Formats: sequence, structure tokens, C-alpha cells
Amino acid sequence: MTDHGYRRIGWTTLHTRAVFVFDTVSLAFWLFGAATLAVAYFVRGVAGFGSGLIAIPLLALVLPLTLVVPLVVFLDYVASASHGLKDRAQIQWHQIFPLLPFSALGVLTGLYLFQAIDSLLLAHGLGVFVVLYAIYSLLARDGDRKASRLWAVPAGGFGGLVGTLFGTGGPFYVAYLKHRGLPKTQFRATFATVFLLDGAGRLLGYLAGGYFVREWLLMAAVSLPIMAIGLYLGGHVHTNISQRAFQIAISLLLLVSGISLLLR
Repeated sequence: MTDHGYRRIGWTTLHTRAVFVFDTVSLAFWLFGAATLAVAYFVRGVAGFGSGLIAIPLLALVLPLTLVVPLVVFLDYVASASHGLKDRAQIQWHQIFPLLPFSALGVLTGLYLFQAIDSLLLAHGLGVFVVLYAIYSLLARDGDRKASRLWAVPAGGFGGLVGTLFGTGGPFYVAYLKHRGLPKTQFRATFATVFLLDGAGRLLGYLAGGYFVREWLLMAAVSLPIMAIGLYLGGHVHTNISQRAFQIAISLLLLVSGISLLLR
């Protein structure tokens, strides 16, 4: 399994790589993947976001991003549908509309780069992004200052671009919506809706690119119940840990996973 499959992968080689993965992986790999997804969606159940940031860099340590990113984007899409539809009356559409055109442009650019860039370079790029985001999370403090609507341009553009390349564009949308002064329920419903609209474009692009092969479908079917259990437990757990301590713990996990990707 030289270079862990991180060469450029087109439709045919992706299919061959997926078969190779399914034929050779050990029980330890499956347990690692299941634990990663369970933790990622437990965190999403608690915080309302963050599953992609946790799951993708960890799964990318053992699988190529061309398998991992479409899988987690699909799982996140299902998770967002469950959150967004439940609180649909709280969706703030006037906060979403300024993001959409720039998000669409970012998604289209990301789909092109996803197929054009070498997978090892993509993995290293993901490592850099995750490390930088982890450092930002460790240093950032929530403020009361309201952001201008003009920030929808970079938030939408980078959210669509980074989300398509790495499946982790959520931080850009989160940062923008948090600084638009939305209450918690409105924030969760609005963020979930943004991801539904953004994610639909990404999933259609992955489908058109031939990434949803038979083995990918099997991985998705196995992953769905794990995701559902993690979401359910996270949504029903009440903990005494402070939001800041929770954020620090997740940031340290991201820092370790990001550095691990850079060392591959």
C-alpha cells in the first residue's frame, strides 16, 4: 500500500483503490474508522457543527481524500437535514441569501481543483488548514461586535471552496453567522440550511465526477447508523464542561490530526 493511495485518482483508479482498501484493511482499521465517526458526530450533536473537521483529517490518515471527503460531506448533509428541518421556523433566510452566490462560486472552483490537484498535495493542504484553524480556535475569543454583510463574500467563497476540497468549510459559515448576532436556535437552524444548500452542489459535483462507486456506497451504508448514534448521544448529553474547555479539547485534537497529515 505504497503512499497510501495519495496519487491523483480518477474514476477508474478510484474504483480500483476502493476495492484494494476493502480487500486489505484490518479489523483495527474498521474500529478506528467507526470510533472516529462516532466521536465526530457526538461533537456535532453537542455543538451543532465540527464533525467534518474531526472526521476528515483522522480518516485521511488511512484513506485517500477522494474517498473520505465525499463520504463525510454526505453524512454531514444527512445530519444537517435532521437539524435544519426540525427548527425550520427559526431559519434566517435574510442571513443566507448574501452567502449563496459566493458559496456557489467556491463550490465550482473546488470541484475543479478536487480533480486537478494531486491527492497528496490535497492531504497536506488539509493538514495546513486544520492546524491553522486549531490555532485560531485556541486563541480566539467570542466578541459582541456584529459583522458587516460584506463578510458574506469571503465567508461564502471560502466556505464553498474549502468545503468542496476538504469537506470542512463550516468554520467560515460559523464565524460569519456567529458575528451576525443570531440566537442559538436560529444559528443552528440557519447554519444547517446553509450547509444543505452548499452541500447539495458539492454532492452533485462528486456524483458527476464518478466518486460514488459501489464500495463508497457500502461505506456510506455502514457509516449512517454510527453517525445517527453519535448525533443522538451528543444531542442528549448534558455536561458540566464549559464551552471554552470543550473548544480547547477539540482544538488540541485537530492540532494533532493536522500535524499527522503534514508528516505523511
